[in-house]
Amino acid sequence: MVEPRLVLAVPCDPDLRTGGTIYDRRLAEGLRARGWRVDWLRLPDGFPFPDEAAVATSERAFSALPEGTLLLVDWLALGVLPELAERASRRLRLLALVHHPLGFEEGLDPARAARLIESERAALRWPRRILCTSRTTARTLAAEFAVAPERIVVIEPGTDPAPQARGSGGPEVRLLAVGSVIPRKRLDRLVRALARLQHLPWRLEVVGALDRSAEALSALHRAIAETGLGDRVVLAGELVGEALEAAFDRADLFVSASGYEGYGMALAEALARGLPIVAVAGGAVADWLPAEAALSVPPEEEDALPDALARAIGDPALRARLREGAIAARAKLPRWEEQVRRAEAVLRAELEA
Repeated sequence: MVEPRLVLAVPCDPDLRTGGTIYDRRLAEGLRARGWRVDWLRLPDGFPFPDEAAVATSERAFSALPEGTLLLVDWLALGVLPELAERASRRLRLLALVHHPLGFEEGLDPARAARLIESERAALRWPRRILCTSRTTARTLAAEFAVAPERIVVIEPGTDPAPQARGSGGPEVRLLAVGSVIPRKRLDRLVRALARLQHLPWRLEVVGALDRSAEALSALHRAIAETGLGDRVVLAGELVGEALEAAFDRADLFVSASGYEGYGMALAEALARGLPIVAVAGGAVADWLPAEAALSVPPEEEDALPDALARAIGDPALRARLREGAIAARAKLPRWEEQVRRAEAVLRAELEA
């Protein structure tokens, strides 16, 4: 049998730790374990705002692929390359992997967001199939980008089995937030919400890369300084392996203030460890985060987050009930092996079409 081959094009280091790159990497690893040849096509940095050199390099990279190659392109790049997508679709088996629309990223000025959405709408015409990481993104593409639903396939991220978090065991409630410091994560707003709860016993650990957005990092530092919470908020930076597992293990409550999520992989990782959750239900989070495990608040209600945090921090019985809900829900989370099998079925169908 001929070894099936997929080229997976990404505009960043595949080893970068973001939700999108972790998804891409786990998909590649899972397919290889199932007998596929998966080749990374490393596109230049700078997406989704590439310069002319990055666009030209991407054009050459696509042109060098043999005709009929099965090519899956991360949306961070393909969404701003509509002309290249059109040309590639004529000679390659072009697929797109969409985590969430680029124009929905927080922190963009309205004109730039509108240009991104226009580009995305044009680029979405050309892939044979579009893999989305949530039902929310799929509905958005159909409703707001005029994509025919039959071209869309939802393959949500998987999770790995994990031990239950043991918690801090101390008098303070240990809060954990996981995610790169970027505007969409709204970590500065999380700090300002917690500033209203200084009468309660809590400590926050923020785990995530600090070098992805100077603007967001500055806003976070400013929020910590202006609220006087420097002794209660720890910026741990990016953690991996045992250090990340230890951060989950010592947490009592997982918190997220993100205004929009294409899925919310960190929330799923928290559920996998049986952690109770307080989260802003932005984007796909409202679709899948179980009510029995989390206090979810609307992203547009300013007072809802501090109120939910106050309830969860101040009421041990409520946290215990949410923890029981999280422990029950973690068994229902999709596993990576299952999700890779579903993606493989889509890819094989395109190879054989």
